[in-house]
Amino acid sequence: MDMFEKLKILTDAAKYDVACTSSGVDRSPSKTGLGSAAAAGICHSFAGDGRCISLLKVLLSNACAYDCAYCVNRRSNDTPRASFEPRELAELTMAFYRRNYIEGLFLSSGVVKNPDYTTERMIETLRLLREEYDFCGYIHAKAIPGASDALLERLGTLSDRMSVNIELPSQESLRLLAPDKSKRSILRPMGFIRGRIGENSAELMRYKHAPRFAPAGQSTQMIVGATEESDLKILRLTEGLYRGYSLKRVFFSAYMPVTSHALLPARDAKPPLLREHRLYQADWLLRFYGFTADEILDEANPSFNPYLDPKCNWAVRHPECFPVDVNRAPYAMLLRVPGIGVNSARRIAAARRVGKLDFAGLKKLGVVLKRAQYFLAPAGAPLDSAADPLLRALTEEAARGRLEQAKLFAPKQLTLFEQPAFAKEELQKCLTGQL
Repeated sequence: MDMFEKLKILTDAAKYDVACTSSGVDRSPSKTGLGSAAAAGICHSFAGDGRCISLLKVLLSNACAYDCAYCVNRRSNDTPRASFEPRELAELTMAFYRRNYIEGLFLSSGVVKNPDYTTERMIETLRLLREEYDFCGYIHAKAIPGASDALLERLGTLSDRMSVNIELPSQESLRLLAPDKSKRSILRPMGFIRGRIGENSAELMRYKHAPRFAPAGQSTQMIVGATEESDLKILRLTEGLYRGYSLKRVFFSAYMPVTSHALLPARDAKPPLLREHRLYQADWLLRFYGFTADEILDEANPSFNPYLDPKCNWAVRHPECFPVDVNRAPYAMLLRVPGIGVNSARRIAAARRVGKLDFAGLKKLGVVLKRAQYFLAPAGAPLDSAADPLLRALTEEAARGRLEQAKLFAPKQLTLFEQPAFAKEELQKCLTGQL
């Protein structure tokens, strides 16, 4: 199998892993090295469905020894198999970087033979890039659950960010659909990476030139819609991962039916893209707005409102908190007003020190008044006396917004092989330095 066929198979096999980000690291290039991983040095590109494609996202191999029912690369699936040699992939990455096709590398792999063997091959690929080719660009490596601590340590010193995908939200789901995995085997490397990042921070405070371990932190991914867990359970798990393992991001991936299985949605089922979107909105509230999972959802309402975003939905369900006086309300309460974001809340807190704010002033500060007006003191009647009109106005606005988006964006996954076509001849020229 030639290089072009391998690349086509292994980039396509990696497209379902969305735990791919290039933010949070600021490492300058060496004088003789190639590439930069400065925080502003990565130019993001996004597929039509929002997935980042700025990195070469590829598997080292899709010949997986595991048989996870939801995975297209599972052992029992009849799919073309391919594997890169470490030097092949290192040379390919350098060729693509020199041609400005990519800004960095996201490296994952199916489990070849066992986790340690797979991790050793990933380490060799990154060692070639860092030490032989002197590549200083961004690298995100996916840790393989079950690999030894020594190998994870080495992988972390060669990477900018690491991720350990939790995949399914419960141990029961893993037992049914991924019998080779367990929650413990996934959380153990997460704990090791968290501890090692903390130790490395202390080392760098004492020794400026100490080797850096995963300076951009770690992330994970959960598949949404493959099993029956509620939005509340997923959100509680997300909150627990942030608190317990100091994750930078939790990514959510709407399950795309790629295989037939009695415990999975039918092949013709549509991916729950709106649910994925709501989880990302709620994740933002957890990280930046001071919400907890049990505030956003509860046992009586374990699922997201399809018509209102989580923040608006919370506000409608808590009329006793509104209307809010923007000239007196604490900063934490400003963050809970729909239409007021983190930046506009900061501007309000600064501007009201020198004068009172009205709607015209709020608009200049970046407040989205078409939502915020219903929750602010100048709006007039308390929410409990206007709940029905408020809900109707917000849902109609949300429906209009979704309709406009549906007309503009048709969800799809971009690849290296869509038009304009990346021809096989161009690849060969790129690899041989003729282009």
